[in-house]
Amino acid sequence: MTRDVATRQDGRRAASDYLQQLLLTPGSYRQTWEQYASRERRGTINQLAVAEVIARHLWLTPRGPGDVEITPHQLKDTVSRALTGRLLSRSALSLFISAFGFSEHEAARLWRLWNGAVPISVMSGTHAVSARAEEDVDRVLGPRRHHTLSLHEHVYVGADGRIDRARTMQVIEATAQGVDRIPVLVDSNVLTLEVRQGGKELAREVHQIADGVFGTEILLARSLELGETLTLEYWLTYRYPGDPADAAERRFRLAVIRQVENVDMRVEFHPDRLPSELWWAQWDGVDGDVIEREAATLDRQFSAHRYLRSVAKTVAGVYWRWNTG
Repeated sequence: MTRDVATRQDGRRAASDYLQQLLLTPGSYRQTWEQYASRERRGTINQLAVAEVIARHLWLTPRGPGDVEITPHQLKDTVSRALTGRLLSRSALSLFISAFGFSEHEAARLWRLWNGAVPISVMSGTHAVSARAEEDVDRVLGPRRHHTLSLHEHVYVGADGRIDRARTMQVIEATAQGVDRIPVLVDSNVLTLEVRQGGKELAREVHQIADGVFGTEILLARSLELGETLTLEYWLTYRYPGDPADAAERRFRLAVIRQVENVDMRVEFHPDRLPSELWWAQWDGVDGDVIEREAATLDRQFSAHRYLRSVAKTVAGVYWRWNTG
């Protein structure tokens, strides 16, 4: 397989992952297909309901004579292949975009991914935290009983230059029976953690695990059996002191102790405070230096995007500089 072919295949799988995120996120897109779902299962997409949306769109705006009589069942295989990443064709992606009315920047993001124009890579290292810190995590939070299938981070940087909040959408799969909670690690700058879709509340008090690292658990909306999946949404707000000279206030990082698949990160800046330089980077652990970086650019929404097929045992994220003039 040539490099170009592999890049296109990775891009189309990435577009499929992003398409799922758009349809699962609470809001108008999800409501559009949920109205046709006879049975809703939290954290999953009803493919027949999605096919119903597309069929109704084709009845109103047919591409050919057969579209005015097409049924949702005739479209179900197309929807299934698109949402599972088996086959997301150009025509299928066009149908999803027009039927659901995705915004301009969301549609552009889908096409960039589909065309392989967005950097997609596997990022791995030897460690994210020290061996002692990893032992402390296992001691405080116990053995991991789930696997992250996809992770979407949307980070907001305010007009004052401080990281204001971050929205996390995470699809998890139970790797044991009766998984009713998952651990969450945060740093000392986190002010609040608000659980929304897929979760109930924090299951325990926040405990300090290491210097600047704290752990807690989110109680899930339902208990998962082995192999079951769930979409979880939560928001973090921050309380950075506001020192533009402090490098720790000019970066957002993920420390992945084991492995996370399908990581999509978006960092959005307030239009009144835009960085002069911006990089995607990999660090040598939470206390190490940058070991690899590449320049990033902002789109018309003043945000930068990156998709990673897999992140394992490393620290990855974005950092920036402010214009000192």
